[in-house]
Amino acid sequence: MESIPYIAALSAIAGLILAGYFFRDVKKADPGNARMVHLMTEIQKGARAFLSQEYKWVSIFVVAMAILIAILIAPLAAVTYVVGAILSATAGYVGMTVATMANARTTQAAKDGPGKALPIAFRGGAVMGFSVAGLALLGLMLVYIVFVIALEVDKAFEVVTAYGLGASSIALFSRVGGGIYTKAADVGADLVGKVEAGIPEDDPRNPATIADNVGDNVGDVAGMGADLFESYAGSIIAPISLVAFATGLAAENATQSVTISLLVFPMAIAFAGMVASIIGSFFVKGGKSTDSKALSHALHMGTNIAMLITVIATVILAGWLFGQETAFDNAYGLAISVIGGLLVGWALGKTAEFYTSDHYGPVKKIADQTKTGPATTILGGISAGMVSVAASVGLLAVGVLIAYWGGEMAFDSIGNLDGGIYGIAVAAIGMLATTGVVVSVDAYGPIADNAGGIAEMSELDPSVREVTDALDSLGNTTAAIAKGFAVGSAALTALAELFR
Repeated sequence: MESIPYIAALSAIAGLILAGYFFRDVKKADPGNARMVHLMTEIQKGARAFLSQEYKWVSIFVVAMAILIAILIAPLAAVTYVVGAILSATAGYVGMTVATMANARTTQAAKDGPGKALPIAFRGGAVMGFSVAGLALLGLMLVYIVFVIALEVDKAFEVVTAYGLGASSIALFSRVGGGIYTKAADVGADLVGKVEAGIPEDDPRNPATIADNVGDNVGDVAGMGADLFESYAGSIIAPISLVAFATGLAAENATQSVTISLLVFPMAIAFAGMVASIIGSFFVKGGKSTDSKALSHALHMGTNIAMLITVIATVILAGWLFGQETAFDNAYGLAISVIGGLLVGWALGKTAEFYTSDHYGPVKKIADQTKTGPATTILGGISAGMVSVAASVGLLAVGVLIAYWGGEMAFDSIGNLDGGIYGIAVAAIGMLATTGVVVSVDAYGPIADNAGGIAEMSELDPSVREVTDALDSLGNTTAAIAKGFAVGSAALTALAELFR
């Protein structure tokens, strides 16, 4: 059991190695003609300029917060806070950089059909996905190993918790700031181009299209990555801190108490999810059809494989960690909590797909309402969004009940730690265990969107835009799916933390 933090750290390193492999794979792909390379470079310059300016302002906030944490909590907590902030910012910057490299390469590959274009866009997104998951897990495991296991410092678990707070600080600014810029640039480009000038979207005569494409990267790649970095790290930290604070556990006892199995269980699930994501990423292959259902099946194959492997691994890990401990009534109760969270996350994604994909009734109904003008279109869209929330809330409620029941099945209480509350906490890490491949699929979307813009601005054959539009349509749905995972896990984590 004591080796699990080290094994989880190794799996994080493996994820980062895979990100490097995908980076090399994307980089060696053909970026297209001089016009396409020029557009790619301009988008990249704009995205880097935005992030550089954003990070300058965020750094002031991070320094101020670090000083307060050092004074009010512990100096070492300020250190881990800064580490969390730096790693989150690094993951976002690296992922954004590769995404702006993959866009033109996806456009060029689209000349040969979706079979070549989809894997390049996915692998460009996978650099972001495995950078986020790898850096988040590696940083957290190093913090745990150094301050809890090796040094056994005072307030060790407060020090670990501060790591998640650092990640949250970057997510706050990147998600909100990048998101606002993204939508402002998108709407501005549409107003200037399609509304005022009456020209097509991404037309080369509209200079705002570059800003629009920049926004896709800073908001939907870097911002989204920071958001899920924070959610992923927080979902692992929540059950660890819950165990430590509820049982009054000190660092010097963290390898001697029966609670060691409860401490390392979230890390074991993170390890299983990382390995499963690595395996699943190799199952994403494009086909010849531009039909969105076929493309969706190909893209989500990696996620589905990763989830299946994680379910199997969770059952095995629960039996190993809790089967020999007399303090636990049922060795597989917590496996039920984790799997429940994983399945609810999957269901949230499917719900998002149902309400955002053009293959299902809600989107078709909104499209039909465009025949009667913008007012009915807006009302229809808002109504569909509100209805979709009801399904998501219902799924979360079911997830909470399953997680609580699984935790209570495992144990009633250990110290002041309630089994049901712990079950809810580990359900969150179950939901985000496959973060590597989930973020990969999400980051694919902005790359495909940019690829369509480059195809239009480069005045390529319309058949190329047909392929990129099919990829982009799927990307809009994948973005909604990832938001479901992030919001769902945050709700479970927050609920568990309320009872800490």
